[in-house]
Amino acid sequence: MTNEVKREPQEGSHGKTEGTPGEVFSAFLKLGVTSFGGPIAHLGYFRDELVQRRQWVSEERYADLVALCQFLPGPASSQVGFALGLLRAGPLGALAAFTAFTLPSALILIAFAYGADAFGGPVGLGLIHGLKLVAVAVVAQAVWGMAQNLCPDKERAAIAVISVFVVTFLATAGGQILAIIFGVVAGFVLLRDPSDSGESHMRFPVSVTAAGISFAVFLLLLIGVPLVAGGSSDTALSVFDGFYRAGALVFGGGHVVLPLLQTEVVSTGWLSSESFLAGYGAAQAMPGPLFTFASYLGAAMSEPIGGLLGALVATLAVFLPGFLLLIAALPFWNTIGARPDARAAMRGANAAVVGILGAALYNPVWTSAVLSPADFAVALAGFILLVRWKLAPWIVVVLLGGAGIAMKLLLG
Repeated sequence: MTNEVKREPQEGSHGKTEGTPGEVFSAFLKLGVTSFGGPIAHLGYFRDELVQRRQWVSEERYADLVALCQFLPGPASSQVGFALGLLRAGPLGALAAFTAFTLPSALILIAFAYGADAFGGPVGLGLIHGLKLVAVAVVAQAVWGMAQNLCPDKERAAIAVISVFVVTFLATAGGQILAIIFGVVAGFVLLRDPSDSGESHMRFPVSVTAAGISFAVFLLLLIGVPLVAGGSSDTALSVFDGFYRAGALVFGGGHVVLPLLQTEVVSTGWLSSESFLAGYGAAQAMPGPLFTFASYLGAAMSEPIGGLLGALVATLAVFLPGFLLLIAALPFWNTIGARPDARAAMRGANAAVVGILGAALYNPVWTSAVLSPADFAVALAGFILLVRWKLAPWIVVVLLGGAGIAMKLLLG
C-alpha cells in the first residue's frame, strides 16, 4: 500500500549545524526551569519550544529521534535534548543542552540535601499538585499535535491505537520497546513511499570512529571501573561505579532508576531509607530530568563521599552511559535512516510513539494528578490555554501552579 507522505527540508539534514552553543544553552535553560512533570511531559515541552516555536526540526524528525532514544538505555528526554543540541550546534551544542536542562533541578536538589525543605505545608503541597496538572495539559497538547501530524491516515492511526494496548497491558519498559518494534514492522509493510529518497533525513555530525570510541569507553567504564574500585580505596571511584551502573541499566525513563539507585545507596549504608524517599519526593516537584535525583543523593550521602563533590560525581556518572550509547548509535542511525524502506519503518515507529505518549497521558500523568472534578477543570483549562490561546508553557506553569495553591488553601 502506498501512502503520500509530505516531506520538508530538514534542518541539519546533511550534518551542518545552524545555531550556536549560546542559542542552545538559552533555549534549554528555559526548558530546564519550566519543564515539570517527568520525562513524558519533557517531550511535550521540547516539541512545543523546539519543533513548533523555533522549528529546529520537523515533527516527523523529532518523532524519529524520540523513537531512537526509547530504544536505548538512559534518560530518554535528556538524550533527546542532547541530540537536538548536537544537531543544532555540534558537540558544544550537545554539552550546552545537557548543562542548561540539568543544572536548575540539580542545584535545587543539592540545596534540598542541605536542608532547604521548601515543599512542606499547604502552599508547597498545592504548588506540587498544580505542577502535576500542568504536566497533564502539556502531554495532552503533545499527543494532540503529534497525532494530527504523524497519524494522518487509517494505517498510522491503527498503529497508534494498537501501541496504546501494548503498553497498557505490558506496563514495563519492555512494553514500550515492543510497541516501537511493532510500529517498525507495520510501517515497513504498510507505509512504503516510492517517492521517498531519504534525502531529507537528518544526519548528525558524528563519525563512525567517534561512535566506536564512545562505545569502547562505555564498555570500559562499565566493566573496568568495578574491577578497579574493588581493589582501591578511592571513595569517589566507588560512587562513580555505583551511579554509572545504575544509569547504564535503565530502560524506560527516570522512574525506572529508583530501585537501582536504592540498591546502590541504601543497601550499602551510604544513605538512610528515610532520606532516600524524602529526596525522591522532592525530585518529583522539580523541573528538568528526574535523573538529577542523583545530585541529591550524592550531596546527602555522608560516606563514602558527599556534599558538592558527591553531587558532581553522582550526576555525571548517572547521565554518562546514556549519552555514550547515543553517540555510538547516531552514525548508524544516519545511514539506516536515509533508506526508503527504513523511512517507511520509521513512519510506523513515529505512530507507535504517539500511542506510547497517549498511554502515558493516562498513566502515570493523569492518574497521579487528576484526583477531583476541580483538578479536571484546571487541567482542561491549561490544555485550552496551550492549544487555542497559544500561551507559552511557562505561563501555563505559573497559572496552574497558582491554581494548585489556591485549591489547596480553599478546598484542603
